[in-house]
Amino acid sequence: MSVVYLDHSATTPADPRVVEAMIPFLGGIYGNPSSLHTVGREARAAVLTARAQVAALIGARPEDIVFTASGTEADNLAILGSYEARESQDFALAVSAIEHPAVLAPARAVERRGAALEIVPVDGQGTVDPDRLALAFARRPAIALVSVMAANNVVGTLQALEDLGQVAHENGALFHTDAIQAAGKVAIDVRTLPVDMLSLSAHKLHGPKGVGALYLRPGVALHPIIHGGGQERGLRSATENVAAIVGFGKAAEIALAEGAAEADRLRVLRDHILAEVTRRLPNAYLLGHPSERLPGHLCLGFAGQEGEAIRLLMALDQEGIAVSSGSACSAHRVAEPSYVLQAMGLDAFQARGSLRVTLGRFTTAAEIERFLEVLPRVVGELRSISTRRFATS
Repeated sequence: MSVVYLDHSATTPADPRVVEAMIPFLGGIYGNPSSLHTVGREARAAVLTARAQVAALIGARPEDIVFTASGTEADNLAILGSYEARESQDFALAVSAIEHPAVLAPARAVERRGAALEIVPVDGQGTVDPDRLALAFARRPAIALVSVMAANNVVGTLQALEDLGQVAHENGALFHTDAIQAAGKVAIDVRTLPVDMLSLSAHKLHGPKGVGALYLRPGVALHPIIHGGGQERGLRSATENVAAIVGFGKAAEIALAEGAAEADRLRVLRDHILAEVTRRLPNAYLLGHPSERLPGHLCLGFAGQEGEAIRLLMALDQEGIAVSSGSACSAHRVAEPSYVLQAMGLDAFQARGSLRVTLGRFTTAAEIERFLEVLPRVVGELRSISTRRFATS
């Protein structure tokens, strides 16, 4: 039985064109990009090409891209690096309540080191209101950095980056966005957006795992958080993972060329799923913003059955359908309510019960029909079990 993979927000399968581009750098082209001989220069040329490809995806200059080992590291570099660059001064930062742990954890870390931290609330659709961010500055004028993700990984809600960045800049703060879920899926152009730093990850756009990047606007001061030989303009020491960087570049090139058409196709499939699920299952409801959301992202709840989410996920898995319950990064805490859903106003019971269905480049209409065939039956079977258990308890 082939797997119907509907968990692309967790990771995406590598595009065969990406794998093909990487293969030479896993064997014959093995030089260290810092070496001056021909073999090293060959590797360095490949890194430079990939840097330009990644930069083009977001409208940046190649020299403004810093390669990292992950999107998580890029987020950490933005936050910890900003703090280290201003440690002698008062430092405060503001982040949204629904940020990925890759932002929340370093934000808490600098708070433990003496920085002030403002958590900006969201509304019931997972949206950060720019007026709420402005209130954070009214309470704490010393905020030097704001971090709000471009698209939430759990519910798929897109944020108004232009408005949020403008609030940050009007108050003298830098603006960072974790665009790991959004890049390659929605248009992002740092030439027009008021964004000072932006995090990316290859494996969310059909590239390899283990490589990310941070866009850094010229003039923004950061201190490195990894020290060593001074690669990546001294901001990220370590010998570059050439094969992964090449794969990242190819994935970015494909996303730039094909992303708009791909997004249109995924919106059609996404909207078809939502229409059919809510038609066939009257207790189904959508979490997140109804329209301002990632093109291939749905987060569903089932009223009265929220406590069955993990059993539902496993039942679908037995049918060969891979979906997620909330964030893959929190899979080791599946019994806990989602802090993202709680921040959106759901109670602890409801916040345990989301089913995340996320589509990608290779998702087919036939796979969607298979999912729509299986889901109502599995939900019905679990409802029957829950009802019998309640009746006999």
